[in-house]
Amino acid sequence: MSDFANYPSLNNRPVIISGGASGIGEGIVREFAAQGSKVGFVDIAADAGRKLEAELTAKGQTAKFIACDITDIPAYQSAIQQFEAAHGPALALVNNAANDLRHKWEEVTPEFWDKSIAVNAKHAFFAAQAVLPGMIAAKQGSIINFGSISWMILTGNLAAYTASKAAMHGLSRSLARDVGKHGIRVNTIVPGWIMTERQLTHWIDETANRLIDEQQALAGRLYPVDIARMALFLAADDSKMISAQDFVVDGGWAHG
Repeated sequence: MSDFANYPSLNNRPVIISGGASGIGEGIVREFAAQGSKVGFVDIAADAGRKLEAELTAKGQTAKFIACDITDIPAYQSAIQQFEAAHGPALALVNNAANDLRHKWEEVTPEFWDKSIAVNAKHAFFAAQAVLPGMIAAKQGSIINFGSISWMILTGNLAAYTASKAAMHGLSRSLARDVGKHGIRVNTIVPGWIMTERQLTHWIDETANRLIDEQQALAGRLYPVDIARMALFLAADDSKMISAQDFVVDGGWAHG
């Protein structure tokens, strides 16, 4: 038996998650499925997504995967319609998908900038646009956007990414005002340095580990499940009077 919370309101609740085949997104998909939610998730990584769908379905959990490039807005909104046809209108949307590709400011082209905005921010608005009519009809819903501490702690070589992630805070607050009277909440989760396979493969070395030890108030490392547990709370009825807020899950990083 888990030592962590079970949320009855999430049982049978239709949930849509972007970037759900690996990393933080995979952790979120697993946790919602374990709560009994009807999970729909997209990712560009088709094989990993199908494998996760098969694993969860074999456990008797409800998970539907659609391979999709979330920068193709018509394709993504079509996938959302397919999830709603299978599970009912989404009552929670988790805008997790992103790509923290490092880049030097002097090498950024207009094309690279546009692609970065598309994969890190644009899709979140248009996914919200697609699910909001169903949420309004239901008079409830939760949209969870993803920020990052990267821009708060002055991370370099990430200008397009940090600009996108800072923008998510503004998106959440404006949408929260637009839809709050319909019983819909919009909040932002702000992860710290999460130990995903991508981070461990590309960025976590001895120097990075020393930095984490120095900057986090809490000992230890953050993992996808730590972010997923915050997403569960924000999607559940337990948070029904919380909106337009930022939830920083970073181990108590010193933001300066």
